[in-house]
Amino acid sequence: MKKQLWMPLAVALFAAMNIAGCAATSTSESTGEYVDDATVTSKVKAALLDDSGLKSFDISVQTNRDAVQLSGVVSSDQIKARATQVAAGVSGVRSVQNNLTVK
Repeated sequence: MKKQLWMPLAVALFAAMNIAGCAATSTSESTGEYVDDATVTSKVKAALLDDSGLKSFDISVQTNRDAVQLSGVVSSDQIKARATQVAAGVSGVRSVQNNLTVK
């Protein structure tokens, strides 16, 4: 009789440990946040490639909790500003940090 009571309790405890393992901490992202960030990154990259003035530049995009970071080299301050504008206009982007270098 006691064995029958422990089995559901053990299963519930195991499930709770797995759910807690997917939670975000201050230094890591949950699985859902990682997928959301990957989606935002893809959308921003696509938007940059769709812009005729930006598609010839190699602009790297990283996203962490919907905050986008741009890096790479562009030819002018206007191009740098345009990249920020395009990235900020993408759905799901909370903020843009522009680390593009003008050369």
